[in-house]
Amino acid sequence: MHTTSISLLERLRQPGERLAWDRFVELYTPLLYHWARRFGLSGADAADFVQDVFTVLLGELPRFLYDPARRFRGWLWTVTVNKWRERQRRQGAAPQQAAGGAQDVASPVDPIADFDEAEYRKYIVDRALQLMRADFQAATWKAFWEYVVAGRPAPEVAAELGVTVNAVHLAKSRVLRRLRHELQGLLD
Repeated sequence: MHTTSISLLERLRQPGERLAWDRFVELYTPLLYHWARRFGLSGADAADFVQDVFTVLLGELPRFLYDPARRFRGWLWTVTVNKWRERQRRQGAAPQQAAGGAQDVASPVDPIADFDEAEYRKYIVDRALQLMRADFQAATWKAFWEYVVAGRPAPEVAAELGVTVNAVHLAKSRVLRRLRHELQGLLD
Protein backbone atom coordinates (compact mmCIF):
# COMPACT_ATOMS: atom_id res chain seq x y z
CA MET A 1 0.00 0.00 0.00
CA HIS A 2 1.44 3.35 -1.00
CA THR A 3 -0.61 5.84 0.99
CA THR A 4 0.42 8.39 3.56
CA SER A 5 -0.77 8.00 7.10
CA ILE A 6 -2.99 11.04 6.71
CA SER A 7 -4.54 9.49 3.64
CA LEU A 8 -4.77 6.18 5.51
CA LEU A 9 -6.84 7.95 8.16
CA GLU A 10 -8.94 9.48 5.39
CA ARG A 11 -9.45 6.08 3.75
CA LEU A 12 -10.64 4.68 7.08
CA ARG A 13 -13.50 7.15 6.86
CA GLN A 14 -14.77 5.44 3.70
CA PRO A 15 -16.98 2.34 3.86
CA GLY A 16 -15.46 -0.92 2.62
CA GLU A 17 -11.79 0.12 2.78
CA ARG A 18 -10.53 -3.29 3.88
CA LEU A 19 -6.89 -2.71 2.85
CA ALA A 20 -6.78 0.52 4.87
CA TRP A 21 -8.23 -1.27 7.90
CA ASP A 22 -5.79 -4.16 7.50
CA ARG A 23 -2.86 -1.71 7.45
CA PHE A 24 -4.20 0.21 10.45
CA VAL A 25 -4.69 -3.00 12.45
CA GLU A 26 -1.18 -4.21 11.56
CA LEU A 27 0.31 -0.90 12.59
CA TYR A 28 -1.55 -0.32 15.86
CA THR A 29 -2.31 -3.75 17.34
CA PRO A 30 1.07 -4.02 19.11
CA LEU A 31 0.71 -0.54 20.63
CA LEU A 32 -2.84 -1.20 21.84
CA TYR A 33 -1.74 -4.55 23.23
CA HIS A 34 1.14 -2.85 25.04
CA TRP A 35 -1.28 -0.39 26.62
CA ALA A 36 -3.66 -3.21 27.60
CA ARG A 37 -0.80 -5.05 29.32
CA ARG A 38 0.12 -1.84 31.16
CA PHE A 39 -3.47 -1.77 32.46
CA GLY A 40 -2.68 -5.13 34.06
CA LEU A 41 -4.51 -7.42 31.65
CA SER A 42 -3.21 -10.93 31.01
CA GLY A 43 -2.37 -12.08 27.48
CA ALA A 44 -5.83 -13.40 26.51
CA ASP A 45 -7.68 -10.59 28.28
CA ALA A 46 -5.39 -8.03 26.66
CA ALA A 47 -6.09 -9.51 23.22
CA ASP A 48 -9.85 -9.38 23.89
CA PHE A 49 -9.54 -5.79 25.09
CA VAL A 50 -7.64 -4.81 21.92
CA GLN A 51 -10.46 -6.31 19.86
CA ASP A 52 -12.95 -4.27 21.89
CA VAL A 53 -10.95 -1.10 21.17
CA PHE A 54 -10.91 -1.90 17.45
CA THR A 55 -14.69 -2.35 17.58
CA VAL A 56 -14.97 1.18 18.99
CA LEU A 57 -12.51 2.48 16.38
CA LEU A 58 -14.58 0.89 13.62
CA GLY A 59 -17.40 3.19 14.66
CA GLU A 60 -15.29 6.25 15.52
CA LEU A 61 -12.73 6.47 12.72
CA PRO A 62 -15.30 7.07 9.95
CA ARG A 63 -16.16 10.31 11.82
CA PHE A 64 -12.56 11.15 12.78
CA LEU A 65 -11.19 14.35 11.26
CA TYR A 66 -7.41 14.64 11.34
CA ASP A 67 -6.20 17.87 12.91
CA PRO A 68 -2.47 18.48 12.38
CA ALA A 69 -2.41 20.64 15.51
CA ARG A 70 -3.36 17.63 17.67
CA ARG A 71 -1.82 14.22 18.16
CA PHE A 72 -3.51 11.19 16.66
CA ARG A 73 -1.82 9.09 19.35
CA GLY A 74 -3.48 11.24 22.03
CA TRP A 75 -6.89 10.67 20.49
CA LEU A 76 -6.22 6.92 20.25
CA TRP A 77 -5.10 6.89 23.88
CA THR A 78 -8.31 8.66 24.93
CA VAL A 79 -10.44 6.12 23.06
CA THR A 80 -8.47 3.28 24.69
CA VAL A 81 -8.72 4.69 28.21
CA ASN A 82 -12.44 5.33 27.79
CA LYS A 83 -12.92 1.73 26.70
CA TRP A 84 -10.88 0.58 29.71
CA ARG A 85 -13.01 2.64 32.09
CA GLU A 86 -16.21 1.35 30.48
CA ARG A 87 -14.91 -2.20 30.91
CA GLN A 88 -14.13 -1.54 34.57
CA ARG A 89 -17.59 -0.08 35.21
CA ARG A 90 -19.29 -2.95 33.36
CA GLN A 91 -17.41 -5.50 35.42
CA GLY A 92 -18.02 -3.54 38.59
CA ALA A 93 -14.37 -4.08 39.33
CA ALA A 94 -12.62 -2.51 42.24
CA PRO A 95 -9.44 -0.68 41.24
CA GLN A 96 -6.68 -3.14 40.54
CA GLN A 97 -2.96 -2.86 40.54
CA ALA A 98 -1.15 -2.94 37.21
CA ALA A 99 1.85 -5.10 36.56
CA GLY A 100 4.42 -3.86 39.03
CA GLY A 101 1.74 -3.05 41.58
CA ALA A 102 2.10 0.71 41.76
CA GLN A 103 -0.39 2.01 39.25
CA ASP A 104 -4.12 2.41 39.84
CA VAL A 105 -5.50 0.79 36.69
CA ALA A 106 -8.87 2.52 37.00
CA SER A 107 -7.10 5.74 36.04
CA PRO A 108 -4.11 4.79 33.91
CA VAL A 109 -1.36 7.32 33.42
CA ASP A 110 -0.95 9.39 30.29
CA PRO A 111 1.14 7.60 27.65
CA ILE A 112 3.48 10.56 27.37
CA ALA A 113 4.73 9.87 30.90
CA ASP A 114 4.45 6.08 30.62
CA PHE A 115 5.37 5.45 27.01
CA ASP A 116 7.53 8.47 26.29
CA GLU A 117 7.96 10.25 23.00
CA ALA A 118 11.22 8.55 22.02
CA GLU A 119 9.73 5.09 22.64
CA TYR A 120 6.62 5.94 20.64
CA ARG A 121 8.67 7.24 17.73
CA LYS A 122 10.89 4.17 17.78
CA TYR A 123 7.87 1.87 17.96
CA ILE A 124 6.01 3.52 15.09
CA VAL A 125 9.09 3.73 12.83
CA ASP A 126 10.07 0.10 13.56
CA ARG A 127 6.52 -1.08 12.91
CA ALA A 128 6.24 0.88 9.66
CA LEU A 129 9.58 -0.54 8.50
CA GLN A 130 8.38 -4.08 9.25
CA LEU A 131 5.25 -3.49 7.19
CA MET A 132 7.09 -1.77 4.32
CA ARG A 133 9.83 -4.38 3.92
CA ALA A 134 7.73 -6.59 1.62
CA ASP A 135 7.21 -3.63 -0.73
CA PHE A 136 10.90 -3.45 -1.71
CA GLN A 137 13.17 -5.77 -3.62
CA ALA A 138 15.45 -7.77 -1.34
CA ALA A 139 18.63 -6.07 -2.64
CA THR A 140 17.20 -2.59 -2.13
CA TRP A 141 16.11 -3.43 1.39
CA LYS A 142 19.44 -5.06 2.28
CA ALA A 143 21.40 -2.05 0.95
CA PHE A 144 19.20 0.34 2.93
CA TRP A 145 19.31 -1.76 6.12
CA GLU A 146 23.07 -2.31 6.13
CA TYR A 147 23.87 1.30 5.29
CA VAL A 148 21.29 3.16 7.41
CA VAL A 149 20.37 0.84 10.28
CA ALA A 150 23.59 -1.15 10.69
CA GLY A 151 25.65 1.98 9.99
CA ARG A 152 28.07 0.32 7.61
CA PRO A 153 29.95 2.43 5.06
CA ALA A 154 28.28 2.66 1.64
CA PRO A 155 31.34 1.36 -0.26
CA GLU A 156 31.49 -1.72 2.01
CA VAL A 157 27.78 -2.45 1.53
CA ALA A 158 28.08 -1.89 -2.24
CA ALA A 159 31.01 -4.31 -2.51
CA GLU A 160 29.21 -6.97 -0.47
CA LEU A 161 26.05 -6.70 -2.57
CA GLY A 162 27.82 -6.30 -5.91
CA VAL A 163 26.23 -2.92 -6.66
CA THR A 164 27.50 0.61 -7.04
CA VAL A 165 27.83 3.02 -4.15
CA ASN A 166 25.22 5.15 -5.91
CA ALA A 167 22.79 2.19 -5.80
CA VAL A 168 23.24 2.04 -2.02
CA HIS A 169 22.48 5.76 -1.73
CA LEU A 170 19.44 5.35 -3.99
CA ALA A 171 18.17 2.48 -1.83
CA LYS A 172 18.50 4.67 1.24
CA SER A 173 16.68 7.52 -0.49
CA ARG A 174 13.81 5.32 -1.74
CA VAL A 175 13.16 3.64 1.59
CA LEU A 176 13.42 6.83 3.65
CA ARG A 177 11.17 8.73 1.24
CA ARG A 178 8.57 5.97 1.55
CA LEU A 179 8.95 5.92 5.34
CA ARG A 180 8.34 9.68 5.55
CA HIS A 181 5.33 9.21 3.29
CA GLU A 182 3.92 6.39 5.44
CA LEU A 183 4.41 8.23 8.73
CA GLN A 184 3.19 11.66 7.68
CA GLY A 185 0.89 12.89 10.41
CA LEU A 186 1.66 10.13 12.92
CA LEU A 187 4.92 11.48 14.30
CA ASP A 188 3.65 14.74 15.80
